[in-house]
Amino acid sequence: MVDLLVTYMEMSAPPQGVLRASPLPGAIVARERLDLSFYLDLCRAVGGPVQWDQRLRMAEAELEMRLADDATHIHVLRLGGEAAGFCEFNHVGQTAIELVHFGLVPAFQGKRLGPFLLDRVLRAAWSHRPEWVWLHTDTHDHPAAQAVYERAGFKAYARRMETFPD
Repeated sequence: MVDLLVTYMEMSAPPQGVLRASPLPGAIVARERLDLSFYLDLCRAVGGPVQWDQRLRMAEAELEMRLADDATHIHVLRLGGEAAGFCEFNHVGQTAIELVHFGLVPAFQGKRLGPFLLDRVLRAAWSHRPEWVWLHTDTHDHPAAQAVYERAGFKAYARRMETFPD
């Protein structure tokens, strides 16, 4: 078991201002229905360095049901057709939408693609008119994660130490 500082963050209004322009030519963000194999490969590529394993530990049948659920929305950032990152929302269409996963493949980090992806997907989530969007981040996540979320409009509302499987 490992203890992590978990920060819970919320956003109570949609992004304001002009839609963020793509920092690189050919960067496209779109909602996609992913098959299990591609989804798991993308989770490993994005989440491996920051120890995402929740989805990897799920039973395949349960994960396939979640991926097929209309309330699960996955947006993929592609650059020249190659998956560069993704964002996953749960509970779309309900009062509170959870941003479950957000990240970039390490080779695409540091190119301003993260804020671009986050702006696009948050606007998509808010188009479903939730009352709020929330997420949690922890000490294993990318060191810039919390600052990126804050610049996007999220505010921390709770912090606590939590124990997770190692």
